[in-house]
Amino acid sequence: MDELDDVRRALARPPQDLHDTVPHHSAVAAVFTPGRRLWLIRRAERRGDPWSGHLGFPGGRAEPEDGSLLETALRETREELGVTLPDASLLGRLDDVRTRPVRSLIVRPWVFAVDRVPDWRPNVEVAEVLPLSLDALLAGEGRGSMRWPGPVGVSLPAVDVAGKRLWGLTLAMVDDLLDRLDGRGTGLVRPRAGPPDAG
Repeated sequence: MDELDDVRRALARPPQDLHDTVPHHSAVAAVFTPGRRLWLIRRAERRGDPWSGHLGFPGGRAEPEDGSLLETALRETREELGVTLPDASLLGRLDDVRTRPVRSLIVRPWVFAVDRVPDWRPNVEVAEVLPLSLDALLAGEGRGSMRWPGPVGVSLPAVDVAGKRLWGLTLAMVDDLLDRLDGRGTGLVRPRAGPPDAG
């Protein structure tokens, strides 16, 4: 049995399509390698970039020359990580996610699987590339919450990844996949390994 059979079945559920609801579109590539490892990038620290230093998937805004949002995800992966994903590596896609509240941008996540860890060659936009264990995510390892700074102090879901925080849009994409796999919900309702956060 293929170790990603459950992921393939999960991706057979039709994704939510928000493509026509806003004028600006982006796409990302979630890449699996053997051992059920899902790869993230940590974006370089750059002034004026709202995602500066964040964990995410390789990707970016659609360009006029892109024939589709799938081509956007493939192009951005080549540009940011120096890797060309083969056509046969595409497993499917997850629900579109919308940035909020200010930036009206739809992000479309595409999911790929390759048979070995690529020779990542990050460009200047990428500070590092790091793996994430799908099975650890399903077990709730590193899962907790964070307080959004500001007068309201909203609690948001977060996952600790090697001492770095996964949250926001990328965690929403990851949670879509996790919920498709185990039906245990998304965001703050997902179970955590170990005792709950103090306070």
